[in-house]
Formats: sequence, C-alpha cells, structure tokens
Amino acid sequence: MSSNTLEFVEKIWDDSIVPALSDFIRIPAKSPDFDTKWYETGYLDQAAKMIEAWCQSRSIEGLTSEIVQLDDPSQPGGKRTPVLFMEIPGDIDDTVLLYGHFDKQPEAEGWNEGFGPWVPRVHENRLFGRGSADDGYAVFASIAAIEAVREKGGKHARCVLVIEGCEESGSYDLPPYLDHLADRIGTPSLVVCLDSGCGNYDQLWMTTSLRGNIVGNLSIDIVKDGVHSGGASGIAPSSFRILRQLLSRLEDEATGEFQVPGLVAEIPASRVEQADGVAKILGDTVWEAVPFVEGARPVSENIQELILNNTWRPTLCVTGADGMPPIAEAGNVLRTGTAVKLSLRVAPTVDTVKGTQIVKEVLEKNPPYGARVQFEGEGGQGFAAPEFAPWLQKAIEDGSRAHFGKEVAFVGEGGSIPLMSLLGTKFPEAQFFIAGVLGPNSNAHGPNEFLDLPMVKRVTACVADVLEAHAGRMR
Repeated sequence: MSSNTLEFVEKIWDDSIVPALSDFIRIPAKSPDFDTKWYETGYLDQAAKMIEAWCQSRSIEGLTSEIVQLDDPSQPGGKRTPVLFMEIPGDIDDTVLLYGHFDKQPEAEGWNEGFGPWVPRVHENRLFGRGSADDGYAVFASIAAIEAVREKGGKHARCVLVIEGCEESGSYDLPPYLDHLADRIGTPSLVVCLDSGCGNYDQLWMTTSLRGNIVGNLSIDIVKDGVHSGGASGIAPSSFRILRQLLSRLEDEATGEFQVPGLVAEIPASRVEQADGVAKILGDTVWEAVPFVEGARPVSENIQELILNNTWRPTLCVTGADGMPPIAEAGNVLRTGTAVKLSLRVAPTVDTVKGTQIVKEVLEKNPPYGARVQFEGEGGQGFAAPEFAPWLQKAIEDGSRAHFGKEVAFVGEGGSIPLMSLLGTKFPEAQFFIAGVLGPNSNAHGPNEFLDLPMVKRVTACVADVLEAHAGRMR
C-alpha cells in the first residue's frame, strides 16, 4: 500500500473518529465489576448504540449490525452485558474476526487539572479520557482500515466484528456469545485484536504472547483468639512467619525465582531472540518507566532478562491482606491469623487450571506448626501466538516500514487479554494480529489515560495492509 493509505486514514481520524471517540469518552460505561447497577444506568447500552450508529454512518456497502443481549437470570436485569456484532461482506471466501470492547475501567483519582475520565480533551496530539486507548478506539480503527482497503480498490475477506462489554471484568460474558454467534462468525483464518501494548510510539509493536494469571486467597490461622505478644510469642508462632515460609515454597525471596514444576515453562528460542531485539530498542526505558522510589533499582541490570521476567517467567505479588489492623490501631497482640490475596503471573504456555491446583497443594501440604492453611484460587489462561505465516510476517514488516519508517518490534506482554486464549483454542488454525497503543505513560487503568493520535493512525494503516495481504494470499 502507498502513503495514500495513511493519508486516507488520517483524514477519517481527524474528520470523524476523533469527534466520535470524544462522544464515547463522555459515556461512563464502566465494566460490570465496577458498576453493579450497569443495567439500570444503561451506559453500556448507550456506548454500544453510539458506536453502532457511527459505524452505520460510514455507509460501508453491505454492513449489517446488531446489538445482541442474552438472557441470564443471575445477572442485573436478567441480562448479560451487550455485544455489538457487525458483518461486512468480502471479496474472497474467507473470514477475518476483528475484536474490541466498549466497557471501561473506573475513574481513578489524580487526573491533571482540566482533565477527567469523562472529559475528552486533545492535548499535544493525544486524546485524553477513559476508554480512549483501552479500548474504545479499536472498533473505529477497524472500520477505518476496512474503508481504506476499499478506497484504493483493494480486496478483503468477509469481516465480522465482535465488540464486547465485559472485557475489563474478565470477559466472563463473552464465551456464551461466541457460542450463540458461532454460525454467524464462521471459522476465521485471521483474528485482529487491538487491545494490547507498545514499547514506544515510533513503530508497530506485535504482541507474541500474554502471560497467564492465577489469583487466589491464602489464609493462615494459628490461634483461636488474639493473645498478648508478651505472653504468647516464642510459644505460638506468628501467622505472618508462617506466611513467609509458605511463600518461600513458591519463590526464592532473594531472587524471585520459581522452582515449582508445572509453574515454570521453557522459553522458546525465538522469543528469547525477540526479547534481545526489544532490549536494544528500549534500553533502560524498560525499567525507567516503573516509578521506583529514589535509590531503588530493578531486579536485574540485564534488560533482556527484565523483559523475559515480565513476559515468560512466573512472578508473585501479594496484592491485598486481611487480619492486620492499621498501624495506628495495632496493639501488642499475636494475631489469630493472616490472609493475603496472591497474584501469580505464569508463562503463556502454563496450564493455569492445573497450575492453580499445584499452588493449592504446595501451600497447603504439611503446614508449619500444624496451622490451618487454605488456598482458594482460579486461573486465567495465557496465550502464545502461533508463528506468523510468511504473508503476515511480510505484511507487518512492510507496514511498519511504510507507515512508521521503522522496523516492527515483536514482544510478549506481561498481562493478559482473556479473550485471546479462548480464541486461540476455538480457532487453532487462525493467524493472530495483536497490537495496541498502550505505551509509555498511557495509563489505561489510572488517571490521565490517553490515546496517541499519530500512533493510532499508523496502526490503523497497518491493519489495512494486513487485511489486503490476507485476501491476496488466496490468489
């Protein structure tokens, strides 16, 4: 594709998408986990209808759309969160599935003066507001990419767009919709997901993997009642000491390394090589992006190792605790017990269902001092993309050079996109184009979320290239 593709895409963004996306930002369409009255407020429905109306306004020949909402008596209003389903006929007998979501994270505190979660504002070529980059832009970019292919007389396969309203809550509503829509979706040979990250705003970043996640609550109880520490310490162990011992069964507290079989996976050589390439691109910005306190440092000075730690190696975080009174209220008492919430990130290829059971067995077996120890958790599967087909490899390499003037970068993500593992299992023969605009300081779940406009326009043009190359591979 020529530079005319980018010029066409830029015009759509400037003239139509930025105003529409600004309207989308104004809608406080929080994900159901953050708005338990979502059915009453109607904001998710409002967001879906607003996006559908914009898509219909583009006058794409053959486009059909429907807001689908399944019944579920256990949910508010007896309904699941809505899904926007669209279909666009193609020029070849094949299917592309394009994914996005319109639900949003909650507001967060700390927005800069004059900015706010529901206040769209363009500043220094960036559109600020909740849902701008995560992930409201995706459906607009997908439609613009299809238009760009058609504008230059190119061909594309049949396109189906599935835009959900539950992603930020873990996409628990989506599997029933995929089953319900299975015949209408068909069997895509290409999946496009624009809900991922990027290491900078200067080139195309392709996501090659997403880590799995095991989340659960670990509780330790040792005495029936709180006891004066002067009378019990040294006789009864502190539940916190028991906690320290149990966590050491999972990770080495000095290095953070895991040795538990079933939670550690071999890193493919290609991913090690790609991590080296990313290390050379990003350098110290890999760790400088983390807001360390003065004098603190990362766990390694080797940038490649930091990238592999964050994308393939298991890590443990304690994200919450019960049983500990605030410092101002804490007396000299040996507490009855301690409970913590654990978040374990594991390699994309680790079976997190089995992994959750392994964690439970490791933590509960032979509890120190006979304490009552219990772990209850669940796992979210990671995703390892298949190797790129030659046509896709060429399309993304050519697209990054054409529209960014730089080589494409390949990297795994430390987080998860719940849908990807589901789609990878459902469509094992499909190719995956997973990219995004969540780069340095974009702050998708915090204050001052922004969408870098020059970046997203170039990503949109790259998607257009890929759609045309996908159709061209059939010739």
